[in-house]
Amino acid sequence: MATLQAASFCCCCSSSSASFRKIKATLNAQKFLSSSNHHSLPRLLVDELNQSKRLQTFKPDLTQIEMKPKIETKAVKELYAIMGIVADRTEMHKNLGFQRDNWNHLLLTSVNGMTVTAATMAGLVAVSGVGVAAPVVLALKLSSSLLYMAVTGILLVMNKIQPSQLAEEQRNASRLFKQLHEDIKMTLALQNPTEDDVEDAMNKVLALDKAYPLPLLGTMLDKFPKKVEPAVWWPKHYLKTQQEKDNGKVNRNGWNEKLEEEMREVLGVMKRKDEAEYVRLSKVVLKVNKILAVCGPLFSGMAAVGSILQGLPFIGSWGAFLAVMFGALATVVNTVEHGGQVGMVFEMYRDSAGFFRLMEETIESNLKEEEADRRENGELLEVKVALQLGRSLSELRDIASTTSSLSSRISPDKDEFGSKLF
Repeated sequence: MATLQAASFCCCCSSSSASFRKIKATLNAQKFLSSSNHHSLPRLLVDELNQSKRLQTFKPDLTQIEMKPKIETKAVKELYAIMGIVADRTEMHKNLGFQRDNWNHLLLTSVNGMTVTAATMAGLVAVSGVGVAAPVVLALKLSSSLLYMAVTGILLVMNKIQPSQLAEEQRNASRLFKQLHEDIKMTLALQNPTEDDVEDAMNKVLALDKAYPLPLLGTMLDKFPKKVEPAVWWPKHYLKTQQEKDNGKVNRNGWNEKLEEEMREVLGVMKRKDEAEYVRLSKVVLKVNKILAVCGPLFSGMAAVGSILQGLPFIGSWGAFLAVMFGALATVVNTVEHGGQVGMVFEMYRDSAGFFRLMEETIESNLKEEEADRRENGELLEVKVALQLGRSLSELRDIASTTSSLSSRISPDKDEFGSKLF
């Protein structure tokens, strides 16, 4: 009996140990599979194992869901085509912005290096003694003169095209084309496009092409205009189209007398303070840029004349003085103008004035429309204006109430600027 009990105990122990080893092996196999999913097993095998375990992964394509309209109409296809062209324009302007910014840095470095080299050669000619061979002195004089003349020619071209201003134009164009691309995407996602949407998108593309041209020759913007005006990059009928799109008929379309008065006051502040200030700054920067653009080539030209006249009996040491002195002045002027990117600052101020001009025209066009249902939604317009000015709704209303006070009307110069962003 004892023998039978011992035998059954041994069988139980052996069977339990065998089952324990089987369970342990199974756990190790599962651990190996989970650890090797990202390392040794191919991706296809892992997917098959997941399917066998009835594990499914779902990754919704949100972009296609958002962008796919319900009806493939002619207007939808045309808007898709325009959106592709706008994306291409964005990339073109972005690349040109990098290229013209490189022009500014490379040309400035080259011009300053040539000017310093020419001034050094002119100084060596002045301090050369009797023992120096005449051909060496002549070579230094000619080299200095040629370098100064080359610098003068390059400066005339640089000051004409203003590479830093060209780069700023392309950066602004890239940003605005990207914004237009997002607007078309929203139109395709949130509504059924019509032929009016197609025409509006085409007009915006053409307006941007006119405001920020790609080529240099023929259509380049005047870098020294006689009259400074804010930049305009929107079509003439843009505001009317926006009002027709945002047409609503609930509660006077979000308008009331208090909101109309508030918008009028904000409009007055932007005209008197924000736009006027940036136009004034543009004029100041343009005057400075004109002076620098004239002085740079003039100083390098004077240095070239002084280098040529070096060694003549009736000139004496004045030739070396002109060559070295005006060469140094030309280097300083070029560094201030192109290193400081004065042209870019002028374009930045002009575009900022254009930003406020667009906001003013948007508000004016809504206020001039007598029927509230044909205006853009008033509450939405108030939110947009507040955010574009970098203010909350309460701050925007405070500006309107402060401006409408009697003391502010008597001394408008004490008004606060409308924008907190610029």
